[in-house]
Amino acid sequence: MYLIDSGKLRPSKSLQDVLSRMLQGNEEFIMLDKQKVIFEKILRIARESKNDDKKRILIVEGGPGTGKSVLAVNLLVKLTSENMVAQYVTKNQAPRYVYGAKLKGSMKKSAVDNLFSGSGSFCSTEENTFDVILADEAHRLNEKSGLYQNLGENQIKEIINASKFTVFFIDESQRVTLKDVGTKENILHFAKEFRALVYETEELDSQFRCNGSDGYITWLDDLLQIDETANFDTVDDMSFDIRIFKNPDDMRKAIEEKNSLNNRSRIVAGYCWNWISEGKNRSDVFDITIPEFNFNMSWNLGSTNTWAIDADSIDEAGCIHTCQGLEFEYVGVIIGDDLRYERGEIITNHKKRSKTDQSLKGLKTKYKNPEEAAYVADKIIKNTYRTLLTRGMIGCYIYCTDKGLEEYLEKRISLFRKRNHLKI
Repeated sequence: MYLIDSGKLRPSKSLQDVLSRMLQGNEEFIMLDKQKVIFEKILRIARESKNDDKKRILIVEGGPGTGKSVLAVNLLVKLTSENMVAQYVTKNQAPRYVYGAKLKGSMKKSAVDNLFSGSGSFCSTEENTFDVILADEAHRLNEKSGLYQNLGENQIKEIINASKFTVFFIDESQRVTLKDVGTKENILHFAKEFRALVYETEELDSQFRCNGSDGYITWLDDLLQIDETANFDTVDDMSFDIRIFKNPDDMRKAIEEKNSLNNRSRIVAGYCWNWISEGKNRSDVFDITIPEFNFNMSWNLGSTNTWAIDADSIDEAGCIHTCQGLEFEYVGVIIGDDLRYERGEIITNHKKRSKTDQSLKGLKTKYKNPEEAAYVADKIIKNTYRTLLTRGMIGCYIYCTDKGLEEYLEKRISLFRKRNHLKI
């Protein structure tokens, strides 16, 4: 009884072997360059952490498409194969379900599912239950957990408590709701509270999305007026297929054509339309409607947990909550009325967001000063579109409901192509 009570469940040998075989030859999980260096460092720290009770923290920073999730999944498999108790953790369900589905084969579904967990699962977890927790998309961590946000104290604190060694993968430019508290500052605050050994932050800078161009990210930050120091003149390695469509149906047809090749293209949209199709099975009920073009489309929300890889999900639009942390070959982005262009400025309007969107819920309560509230909302909306516009590996096709924004993007893209000698 003592041995049972004081023991720790470990991954079975069969699980270790099957996971390793599933990863071998799977091009979606191949590591390159800096990923391999950081992989070896994390593996070394994980092995060292088994010899004492000292908590350890490592932060890995990286922009869209730098391979944070690929690194995390590879680490999950390797740590499991070395008989360590490890979990891959995200707030969003979509990445967990998709990566879990890609790793499943002849083994039981529950065996893989137990390796993937939501960020709110550690409210009552005993200290050091896990050898390693890999907190992907850590910028999306919240304070409270549970359906009604009434459980626990702080997800960062609870995750650190539950693990001997915690790796946080973050990109603070992808914080897209008021509840997102996963900043480097907050992580270091709780690391100090636990007297954890904090290693120097690692940074992933190799770009595997947007056709391998860090320049596209820089150009996009300048385009959306997120970073005033960004300079699109520095983009000299760009072959990314980016286009503006005047008709949303034309954009949809172009994405459907790309998707017909290998089921790796999707349409996403800003959360400016209510989710009215929820719980309805009628084929004539749509969420995203653009009357002047007779364009109709439904949100994917609630229809499936693996929308990003399901064969028939090209007919549904994803939102920030179902595509963040995932990637496609081509992405079609519908920019709604919460983003427009006027007199040389990118203007955001949080009042144009859907009533069913929770990302800005409680804005007025949390920020009494209207100017401060507007600033925070502006940042969240721009971060949201930055995230959506960086889901594509080869190309991004865009439709804007605001004609001023459409014209502005057309001019910037035309200049962009001219400077980089690109063809449409």
